[in-house]
Amino acid sequence: MGVDDRGGAGRLGATVLLGKGLTPGKLRGLQRISNPDGTLTMLALDQSSSIVEMATGALKAGGEGREPTYDEIVDAKLDLMRNLAPAASGVLIDAYYGAWSAIASGAIPPRVGMLVRYEVSGGPTNRLGAPLAVAEPGWGVEKAKLMGADALKLLAPFEPTERSSAEHQFQVVEHVHEECKKHDLVFLLETVTFPFGGETKSDASYLDRKAATVIEAARQLSGLCDIYKAEFPGTLDRESDEQLLDNLHALDAASERPWVLLSAGVDFDDYFQQVEMAMEAGASGVLGGRAFWKEYFLQGDAAARGRFAATTARERLAAVDALVRERGTPWFARYGLDGPEMTTIRAAEGWHARYASRRGPDAGAAPAARPAPGEGC
Repeated sequence: MGVDDRGGAGRLGATVLLGKGLTPGKLRGLQRISNPDGTLTMLALDQSSSIVEMATGALKAGGEGREPTYDEIVDAKLDLMRNLAPAASGVLIDAYYGAWSAIASGAIPPRVGMLVRYEVSGGPTNRLGAPLAVAEPGWGVEKAKLMGADALKLLAPFEPTERSSAEHQFQVVEHVHEECKKHDLVFLLETVTFPFGGETKSDASYLDRKAATVIEAARQLSGLCDIYKAEFPGTLDRESDEQLLDNLHALDAASERPWVLLSAGVDFDDYFQQVEMAMEAGASGVLGGRAFWKEYFLQGDAAARGRFAATTARERLAAVDALVRERGTPWFARYGLDGPEMTTIRAAEGWHARYASRRGPDAGAAPAARPAPGEGC
């Protein structure tokens, strides 16, 4: 236990947080994107390429052979956000279409945390077809922090056996990790598996290694973020429930940070089953997208799309939220903390002068001595 400045026992010093990388900005960001109990029910609306593709299909079905305009994509994202965000603890949005419009229009409620995507959608691949993460042009960690984002998300598809892309992705993850540390911003890292070298996602060679890749990616990369977003380690109806639970427990053991489950666009019933199993294995929540709302663009017109978002999609998210709150592991528990203990934490006098001091003109200088009480800084 810590001791306060007057010698009284019972209070923990802020170093219990700092030693875990929980600086003020990161801690506040985690509080903002989580439920009051420390679980995470986050909604993904950061998709660009897939939403454009879905909207293009809807226009074609209506007799319009064109791609959607920028404003049409923005309006669709905001419609989904207005209807779904109130049931979420946080919303992930992209910078290109969504973030500023979400704030300006009030589509994201003030009490809901905002995560912003780092990488460009549909980025480059190498000669084997392995994805290579790159930043959204004109965007970065500093801008995300300046605009008021509570967290930054990076998608870095990772396959340890494809060494060229793995080293590129590792370098990008390290860079974003350091930038988020510099700007005191929560870093949420997402990794997914992928086929390469002529494979497809239905090939046995890909499916056979999927669980091992998910677990190994967490082992190698989860220590470089604050929240880890993981793929389901296996395939429903291909492996037994017993095997899938073993895989999930192995993922939980491999992850050095609180982890949440992505949806990968699966049907909602399958996703709900995956979430149930993930919560049992130690997950702290979800960051799901298309499993909640992918039929949105199949509705006949704007009014029908709005009704679908307000009813079916909202009900799906609410059902997952209830499950997460009931069975999820609070993020702070993964850092070795508990709620009552955290209420005793106090920073020492003069913390504000020491905070971020190594980023200023005196970087590298020894910390100044703490003034005596009443002497100021």
